[in-house]
Amino acid sequence: MAKKKLDAVDIAAQQRAREQAEVEQAFLTGVRTLRDFIAPSSIELHSDHFRLGSKYGRTMYVYGYPRQIYTGWLSSIINIDEVLDISMFIYPVDTQIVLNNLRKKVTQLEATMNINMEKGKVRDPGLEAALQDAEELRDQLQIGAEKFFRYGLYITLYADSLDELNFIQHKIETIFGQQLVFSKVASSQQEQGLNSSIPQLTDELQIRRNMNTGAISTSFPFTSADLTDNKGVLYGINMHNNGLVIFDRFSLENANMVVFAKSGAGKSFTVKLEALRSMMVGADIVIIDPENEYQKLCDAVGGSYIRLSLSSDTRINPFDLPRVIDTDEADDALRANLVTLHGLLRQMLGGAGVGVGGQVVAGLSPAEEADIDQALIDTYARVGITSDPLTHNSTPPTISDLYDTLLHMGGTGPSLAQRLRKFTSGTFAGIFSQQSNIDINNNMVVFNIRDLEDELRPTAMYIVLNHIWNITRTDQRKRMLIVDEAWQLMKYDDSANFLFSLAKRARKYQLGLTTITQDVEDFVGSKMGRAIVSNSSMQLLLKQSASAVDVLAQVFKLTDEEQKRLANFPVGQGLFFAGQNHVHIQIQASDTEYNLINTNPVSQQIKPSDSPIGGYGAV
Repeated sequence: MAKKKLDAVDIAAQQRAREQAEVEQAFLTGVRTLRDFIAPSSIELHSDHFRLGSKYGRTMYVYGYPRQIYTGWLSSIINIDEVLDISMFIYPVDTQIVLNNLRKKVTQLEATMNINMEKGKVRDPGLEAALQDAEELRDQLQIGAEKFFRYGLYITLYADSLDELNFIQHKIETIFGQQLVFSKVASSQQEQGLNSSIPQLTDELQIRRNMNTGAISTSFPFTSADLTDNKGVLYGINMHNNGLVIFDRFSLENANMVVFAKSGAGKSFTVKLEALRSMMVGADIVIIDPENEYQKLCDAVGGSYIRLSLSSDTRINPFDLPRVIDTDEADDALRANLVTLHGLLRQMLGGAGVGVGGQVVAGLSPAEEADIDQALIDTYARVGITSDPLTHNSTPPTISDLYDTLLHMGGTGPSLAQRLRKFTSGTFAGIFSQQSNIDINNNMVVFNIRDLEDELRPTAMYIVLNHIWNITRTDQRKRMLIVDEAWQLMKYDDSANFLFSLAKRARKYQLGLTTITQDVEDFVGSKMGRAIVSNSSMQLLLKQSASAVDVLAQVFKLTDEEQKRLANFPVGQGLFFAGQNHVHIQIQASDTEYNLINTNPVSQQIKPSDSPIGGYGAV
């Protein structure tokens, strides 16, 4: 009986073991490895293409190069707006082996040329060029100035259909053909081509070409000659090739820049990042801040933060004249400021005016324009300032002086004085009716106008711009002027004209104007807005509303693919323009920069850790 019980126990244990093994096997069968997750659902191989899941692919290789090849010849392929993988294989060759082979080659070429001469044949230019190249290469290898390599270049294209794949292949072959670079499809070797172009360091095609150091360096992949400068600041990462977009905006034909984006797309973050990096390379920053977004950055760098409000003690006198040294500029200083004051007063006194015969007209009538012109000249003359540059150092008048002049003159003067009174002794008195008491002699100066009434804000922006312009003409140094929410100025013809004049003349005074707006349709839809865009060498388009995409597509000549992306960019990505060239850019900040710039704790701004590239500072 004991033996039978023992056998039963063994059978039960074996049964449990089998069940446990079956459970473990079923569990392991259901577990997916990392390879299962990244592998495609299927691969179909054909002689001239392959199908990877739902995608079609084709591998090409380069087999022929011209005699001379230039730096950046591969950039047009790397930056093409198509999905492709590029693989390069570089194999060093022992210099002594190459020298021995070159010695034999030179001997063969010289012997062939001597035989041709003895037979009286016409000289062969190709033979002479080959001999010259071999001799030059041998000399460079001998002194160690060059090394020798075997170089393989493979390109795998991807598309959603065979027709699209053929179209992309034609584009690639056309670009190569323009540079006398010859390519072929890896016929009956598509599997080997795919294995050679995916990142696993296997060269199964083994189609290589001899190249020396100079020639092989021209194919350096992380270059974009059209969108990278040798100096300047980092604007972001080129999403086409993971290269760096580095520019010194002051080295372009002008240093102006426009930034268009919808609210929350990261435009202020981007501009603050550029301002911080520009300060590190010696530029001064002046900012007009309508929403109190720049105070944290200003305090961090020890800048001057100037609050403009009716209750503050800050004063800016629009009658100030620049202290220019240039004789021609000095002669024109008073006249230029009179023109600016005309525009300012049209904005301040806007509304109904009385025309000839008592007819009510919009804005200022011709008679009022004439009276204002005479009143401005008389107001300056009363304090001793005339067209003579020697008188320009006198204390300038104020709006209160202009009010007195208008009040005691004939014509429409008294009526204009009454309309101006709210700026001298009325609701808006004080802030712009007294002598200036600010100094912008700092590396960063921010004018905050958030606390100003909406009616006064465009006027304040106009006066602040004019004050900054006078300082710029007086003390010329490398400066960036950032005008946030510029659409507020574009609502009025005079302030829009002034901003355009600033953009057009800024380069002469080492000033770079940055114009930021989210009201894209109104800005680009106006004549002056388009003129400001055309006078800006750099443009940045971040995420846009659907209605703004069509407008920008016409202005910037965007492709269909760029239009689709423009409305769907994540925060911190956009299109970066420099002249006629543009790339898809990722704005990237380092940890320190992010902490200085970000003012919203729940912001979606791109943090350094969100990108595989990492964070960068100024270059």
